[in-house]
Order: sequence, then C-alpha cells, then structure tokens
Amino acid sequence: MRRLALTLVLVAGFALPGTAAGSQLIARDARDVTLRVNAKGQALLGYTAKGKRWDVLAWGAINAVHPSPDRRQVAFRLDYSGGWATYRKTLSRSFRNACGRYAGPELAWFVAGCTMPDGSHWAVQSWQRGLPNLGFEPWKPLQGARELRLSRWSTELPKLELFTNWAYSKRFHHVFGRFSWLGQPVYGFGATTKGSPTDSFGRNIYVDTLNSAYGPGWRRENSFLAHHGTGVFCYGFYPHDPYPGYPAGGRRPEGKGERYRATAIGPGVMPDVTWEGAAPVTYDEGLDRQLVEAQRTLYAGDKLCKPV
Repeated sequence: MRRLALTLVLVAGFALPGTAAGSQLIARDARDVTLRVNAKGQALLGYTAKGKRWDVLAWGAINAVHPSPDRRQVAFRLDYSGGWATYRKTLSRSFRNACGRYAGPELAWFVAGCTMPDGSHWAVQSWQRGLPNLGFEPWKPLQGARELRLSRWSTELPKLELFTNWAYSKRFHHVFGRFSWLGQPVYGFGATTKGSPTDSFGRNIYVDTLNSAYGPGWRRENSFLAHHGTGVFCYGFYPHDPYPGYPAGGRRPEGKGERYRATAIGPGVMPDVTWEGAAPVTYDEGLDRQLVEAQRTLYAGDKLCKPV
C-alpha cells in the first residue's frame, strides 16, 4: 500500500525553526570531518569551522530513554578543547582509535561513522534543519547552515512512518504518520507557541517538497511536532499566509511537489532518520478508503489528528 496521507483540518503545532536536542548538535557548516573513538567509548570528532580546526571530545551517552516527565533525555558530555578541559592535555596526537569500519544501517545525511567491537555504532550526519518553512529562501545566516550532528547507538533505529493521500475534493495532498523507537512513541511534554520543543524529549518532523510551486529542487514545506503521548502527526499541503517574522509577499501557494521527504532528529543520541517517497498522482478511491481506515487505527488515542 502506497505510503502517505490524510490529516487534521490543519496540522497541530507548526514549528518555526529553533533549537533542537537529540542526535547531538556539535557544529554548523563544518568540513573535513574525522571521527575516532577509543576503547573507553570516548569519541574525538575533528572538523574545520569558523576558520579554525576543532577537536571535540564526546562521551557519556548511548541510545535514548523513553519519554518521562521525571527525567532528562540522555546527552553527550562535550569538551570543545580537545581534552584539555577534562585531562589538562589535548588528545589528538595520542588518541588511539578502536572503532572499525562502519557496519551499521544506511543513514541519510551520512558524513562519517564507525562500528565498535561490541557492535555499537557511532555516526556523524549533516543537514539543513533550520531552513525556513513555506518554501522561503533563507534570509538569516543560521537558516541555511548545515548542522553537524553526532550519534551513538546499539539498538534498532527510530522509526519514522509516513503515508500520503488526497483530501478535500481530491485536490490537496496530505501526509500523516508516527515517530517511534523500539515500539514506543517519541514525543515531548511541552512546546513554545511556535511549536518548538521546550524539553529534551520533544521532536519536530521536518517536511520538504521537490519541484513545487516554490521553485525547482527541494524546499522546506513545514515542520511540526510529534504529538504528546502518541508520536502521531498529520499535515495538509494547503496555501498558507507567511508566519510572523517572515518576509512579506502575500499568501504562499500550496507546496504540492513531485516527491516528499521528512526528517526527524533521533531521540536521545540516536541517529536522525528520514523518509522519502513519491507524491500521490492519480486518485485511487479504493486506496483512499484503505488509508482512511489506516488513519482511524493510527489516530487511536490522539486528540489532534482526525481522518479526512
């Protein structure tokens, strides 16, 4: 059954790009990236950014924990002095790598990775999380930056399920789905009025559209929260007015494209995961009915998304 979707009247919790935890953010617009991990489970991540060479020591976290209001999500401890703040010496020259060739699952946005003798994995990914919504070109420096993100894990990857379909007289495209890890939903306990998580558990889904009314190539359509308690999300490709603080220019067209792509930052220090698929083309009434039923099952317990 073709994947992708229907949704609520409008999606709940649009997110304007802001900060995000998870697969941990190390730097922006980095190049010449190297990754070494010693037998103690400490990573030394090297890269060039802001006109200089950096060695960042990272340790103290693996995988994630399921959402809980009584604890924080796991996170790396970071030493941007290359070990000096921790050991009163820099480690780059003496650092002994114990991490072999990467043998983990395929990852989107992959830059570097390795696999430890115990079968656990480290990876570095880089992508443009902060792009403005509604197909706008970046107008602030950080909006177009590529974030360098570090992860470490020993379990199966988080699961980003996505489905597509038609809605409202078969004109509009919709997406719906669920974000989970080890069978449990990924979600947070609070968010700003702009849809950015306010705790270490919340995650946004970042949706891109290819060759749309916004222009050729991939453009950021929108970003929104995985819902509290369920990890469910839903979104319609409708015309939108620009958000507060966005450039003026009138109502934005619907971002219907040839293909869609969604990315979510992994929970804890799990890798970021991506879904990509073709947009629906010819209306299929039978498939549409099946997907409406699929929504009823998926939305059980979710108060924000409803089958359409």
